[in-house]
Amino acid sequence: MVRPITVGADGSPQSAAAVEWAAREAGRRGLGLHLVHAWVDESLYMGTVPDGGDGERLLAEVAREVCARHPDLAVTTELLAETATAGLIEKADAAEVMVLGSRGRTPVMGFLLGSVGLPVVAHSKRPVVLVRAGTDDEGDEVVVGLRDLGPPGDALLGLAFASAVPRGAAVRAVRVWGGAPSLFGSDLPENLEDRDAYADAEARETAALVEALAPWRLQYPDVPLIEDVRFGNAAEELLRAASVSAALLVVGRRTNRSLLSMRVGSVAHAALHHAPSPVAVVPYERHGG
Repeated sequence: MVRPITVGADGSPQSAAAVEWAAREAGRRGLGLHLVHAWVDESLYMGTVPDGGDGERLLAEVAREVCARHPDLAVTTELLAETATAGLIEKADAAEVMVLGSRGRTPVMGFLLGSVGLPVVAHSKRPVVLVRAGTDDEGDEVVVGLRDLGPPGDALLGLAFASAVPRGAAVRAVRVWGGAPSLFGSDLPENLEDRDAYADAEARETAALVEALAPWRLQYPDVPLIEDVRFGNAAEELLRAASVSAALLVVGRRTNRSLLSMRVGSVAHAALHHAPSPVAVVPYERHGG
């Protein structure tokens, strides 16, 4: 089944940035673009009853603007008689990726996901991309953080290569080891203070990454693939790797969590709040606990 790139549209500047990113991505990958808008109010307080006609007009206007900028793109629209959270999670499950806007970024606060973005990221069965207005996606690398190798890592690598190939970009596979607890320190654990022990541990991590990437090198021989093994705090090192020339940062979210949990994992949370590029969060199941 060919899935579209689906994007939530609500008329905000952040949504407009997400729609434009999704349109370019759909064009690059030869996929359709599906615009969705949910019109049922999620407010805890009873306000003005929303008008589905307003949603239809909004979608029609956004579709006209997209088609004017991307005349070769197949664009469809869908008005959802649901709350944004429920509707977007449902539509994400039928999408190649779900694209959402974010309410800006500051050095302190980072991305502001709002009441909709976080639950969609936390519960979607498909990848979700967060885009903010003014985001920089012109880099020449797709950076992917690999904590769990094997099938879990393959889920992230699949999206990374699918995004890199039409861009002519490299894939930078980052594996951080050591688990330094502080974002501001790099002290070695006692068992690694010995230089030989450190070198041995680093060699094992590098070998594991090389082995995991070998099938991808064979499948995509024309895509530059960079093995990037680092010691330190996973979130900090991944953000550092993505700060140079990332067009997209790909991180994982374990699905082995409570259905009511809003947690997306510390690394994904840091990426969503502080990465300068769009961030793709890929759900995966980690076997063996």
